Amino acid sequence: MSAARFLDPAGERYGVPTYPWGWAFVFDPDLATRKQLAARGLRPGGQQVAAQLMWRSRKARRSGGIRTAALFRISLAKPKLPMTPARSRALAAALRARRTCPTCHLVFTYCMPTSLGQCPNCVYGYTPEPWELEGSAA
Repeated sequence: MSAARFLDPAGERYGVPTYPWGWAFVFDPDLATRKQLAARGLRPGGQQVAAQLMWRSRKARRSGGIRTAALFRISLAKPKLPMTPARSRALAAALRARRTCPTCHLVFTYCMPTSLGQCPNCVYGYTPEPWELEGSAA
């Protein structure tokens, strides 16, 4: 199948203007994805989705092999908010909570597996290695 089936610049078929992977810039250079905006130091800033990209992917089995990405106007984007000390502390606390086992309350150097709900040491009855624990000299 060709990528042309995803070409809908008027938005008649999909509701919003739709372009195949890599074609949006050809039709409208003012469009960018969230990651592209972030690379420029911008954020969408509350604007509506202006268009979308569509492409086939083997990873998207649930949606029939079709993936999409929202496109926003670069001209309407706002600058990213700066990282303040309070935001930095909140981010550090959130990441530390992901590394803390809810059972033994030890802080590890890696995030707890969500499939287990606790550290592998608690699940399998092991003693944690020194390198696994945060702050240990290993």
